[in-house]
Amino acid sequence: MQTIWLGGAEWLAVLRIGLGLWWLESWRHKDRKGWFERGTGIAWAADVAGKHRWGVVRTGFRQVVDPRPKLIAYVVVYAELALGLGLVTGFLTPVALVAGLLLNLLYLVLMIHDWAEQGQNAMMALISLVALFAMAWQTWSLDAALGLFL
Repeated sequence: MQTIWLGGAEWLAVLRIGLGLWWLESWRHKDRKGWFERGTGIAWAADVAGKHRWGVVRTGFRQVVDPRPKLIAYVVVYAELALGLGLVTGFLTPVALVAGLLLNLLYLVLMIHDWAEQGQNAMMALISLVALFAMAWQTWSLDAALGLFL
C-alpha cells in the first residue's frame, strides 16, 4: 500500500488514536457531578427512552437501567474513559474496539430520532469496525510492545 507520509499501518494507528481521543472528549465534556449526584444523564436518557418509537427500547431501559440508575451512570461515564485510554495507548485494543462498537450501537438505537447523534455514532462504529478488522493495534500500541493479539 502506498500512502503519503505514513504507511498503511501507521494511518490505521492514527485512526485508532483519533477514535480514542473522540471517546476521551465524550468523557471530558460530561458533567460528572450532574451524572453522579443529580442523575442528569440517566434522567435525560430515560426521557428519550420513554418516548422511543420502539417498545423494546422502552422495555429494555425500564428493566436494565431504571432499577440501577447510579450504577449505570458510572458504567457509561467510565466506559467512555476506559475506551479512550485503551484506544489511545493501544492497550487491549480489540476489546476496546468491540466494547466501543457495542456502546455506539446502543447509543445509535437510543437516539434513533436524532440525526446528529446518529451521524456521530455511525462514524465511530465504522471506525471501530475498520480498526478491528484491519488489526490497528499492530503499530504504536502497548499491545504490539507486549506481544498481545498477534
